[in-house]
Amino acid sequence: MKNTSLVSIFSLILAAALGQSVAHAASLEEAAARLGATDTKTLEFSGSGQWFQFGQAPVPGGPWPQFDVSRYVADFDFDAAAEHVQLTRLQTVVPDRARPAPVEQKVDAWIRGDKAWNVGPPPNAAPDAAPVATPAFAAVEERRAEILATPQGFLKAALANKAKSEAVDGGVLVSFVTDGKYRFQGRINAENRLEWVKTWIDSPVLGDTLVETKFKDYKDFGGVQFPADISRDQGGYPVLHLAVSEAKLNKPVDIAIPANIASAVPQPVVVKSDKIAEGVFYLTGGTHHSVAIVQKDQIVLVEAPLNEDRSLAVIKKLDEVAPGKPIKYVVNSHVHFDHSGGLRTLVDHGATVVTHELDKPFYEKVWANPHDLRRDRLAASKKPAKFETYKDKYVLNDADHPVEVRLIAGSGHSDDLTLIYLPKEKILIEADAYSPLAADAPAPKSVSPYAVNLYENIQKQNLDVEKIAGLHGARVASLDDLRAFIGQKSAER
Repeated sequence: MKNTSLVSIFSLILAAALGQSVAHAASLEEAAARLGATDTKTLEFSGSGQWFQFGQAPVPGGPWPQFDVSRYVADFDFDAAAEHVQLTRLQTVVPDRARPAPVEQKVDAWIRGDKAWNVGPPPNAAPDAAPVATPAFAAVEERRAEILATPQGFLKAALANKAKSEAVDGGVLVSFVTDGKYRFQGRINAENRLEWVKTWIDSPVLGDTLVETKFKDYKDFGGVQFPADISRDQGGYPVLHLAVSEAKLNKPVDIAIPANIASAVPQPVVVKSDKIAEGVFYLTGGTHHSVAIVQKDQIVLVEAPLNEDRSLAVIKKLDEVAPGKPIKYVVNSHVHFDHSGGLRTLVDHGATVVTHELDKPFYEKVWANPHDLRRDRLAASKKPAKFETYKDKYVLNDADHPVEVRLIAGSGHSDDLTLIYLPKEKILIEADAYSPLAADAPAPKSVSPYAVNLYENIQKQNLDVEKIAGLHGARVASLDDLRAFIGQKSAER
């Protein structure tokens, strides 16, 4: 033992004399020391790259659409559990897929503790309107996870939460739990650098959703060891990729909660019901709408957007509108998560999902995921989903209120985008192709190809439309309103 110790000491002295670096075994403590995490209070890094819109794949089950990011700046105050992210992005043009002309978007996103907010023009205001802070209740979980998905943030949190360390493949796997339910894992390599961080957050569609952030090409940024390349996947596809240009530790960071945000609390979901034809009810009250068609023995519900809370409020409202009648079918306009987040609740309620044939395999796959972070009703009941699918058209027959579900052919928005047509009432229901503006709103400066494509489908499918109930928008519109929106003359048909 003495000889071994002497040899080890001599080896270290010799290495130091030769100017060689002395390697340490991989460990949480060594990694924290190397990156200065123990003494880090704040972090700022900046760069450019790509951002991807989670939950909005143009092909069901495919990757999220890409935006080019010309500026990205992130500030963190670790002791306050605070983050401020600013980015400037522009949607990447995709060949052979018609999309609206890219418009530069500026994002100003904040969180401190359990309060998240965005700063920008008020909803429905002019782009040059004075910015205001608006609550972002749904973003709290994701933004808190982002704070710990930084090298210094993860290592500080691992030390504070007495993380477990396990030797794996020449490195160390570090794991801990926050708030009693959020799991974090990170791998420290043999050079005592953090390679990746994994955590899981809730998605109404995907359930417990893996978020993995990877760090590569560590370099010295003015005395700060930080990765020059950061990439993040969420739900199996990229959501962020950055080439880091600058990183700073312990510079002043001011992330204060605005007064209106400090007092803001989530409001109960309110669903309004407006009768737009006999037996047809427009269900509004928020950013996303639904339509209910009351047939002889059942209700056909068009769209279950957002989340379980919204679907439960819709179910309650339909109990008032058509007491005693079951919701037999729920028609899904397309798979985008803001339009499908409440479907699982309707499945638990007993409804059959009417959706495009592209969507069924996706739903069957992702609805099998664990839903432990937020246990919804379907996770508890484990009821099997029932589907009715179609390629181009599906009809729900009824003597008084037939419902036709039709593919919107050639839409650049999503390959499964659907319109719903009520031939007796001459009502068309659609999402994301055309969002009717307020009656006194000026016409848009540029024409949306989605709206043009919708109008072309109405013409080609020879649909006699008098009313358009958009699943977004300010009101029920007319076909003439759509024509005006896309610059067509009202007399044309």
